[in-house]
Amino acid sequence: MRVLVSEFMSLDGVVQAPGGKEEDASGGFLHGGWSFEFFDPSVMGAAVDEYAQRSEALLQGRRTYEVSAAAWPERSGDTLWDWINSAQKYVVSATLSESDLAWGPATIIRPSELVEKVAALREQPGGDIYVYGSLSVVRALLADGLVDELVLMIEPITLGGGKTLFPADGEARKFDLISAQTAKTGVQICRYRPRR
Repeated sequence: MRVLVSEFMSLDGVVQAPGGKEEDASGGFLHGGWSFEFFDPSVMGAAVDEYAQRSEALLQGRRTYEVSAAAWPERSGDTLWDWINSAQKYVVSATLSESDLAWGPATIIRPSELVEKVAALREQPGGDIYVYGSLSVVRALLADGLVDELVLMIEPITLGGGKTLFPADGEARKFDLISAQTAKTGVQICRYRPRR
């Protein structure tokens, strides 16, 4: 299995709360939902559908799981919606228990076990492990070299501050550009592979 990370990112590198005002206002972030006006279903939607079709499981942090669990179960009849609702979910949380995971099938991974569990999943045959949002999870995976593909949907907006994606640990990490595609809305869909 491979780990595929997909994120919406502003020109100034912010990935916080692209999907809604209430998604994550921590740190006084005022621009929740900033990504909607730039979503191009024909290009960006097709890209997300492709990632879902080759993925076998979702890996999410607690907040992303809770936001997704409130939104996705009401949707059906679309390839992505049906896949995301039925996919195996791995939820990284120090506070949730298995009984809290109503949107399933789902399994808890404790933060202290994240690297070990994901490394073990990567050794198994199967489709990709798809990660979106979940910034602390993605930072930990990047820091430990456990991301196999990084898809950034770089959107033509600056947000002036907010949470960013990459670990601030002083390490230089190189990536090879696999492909780049431009949406009608000016979004650049860039696929990267970490250089090993």
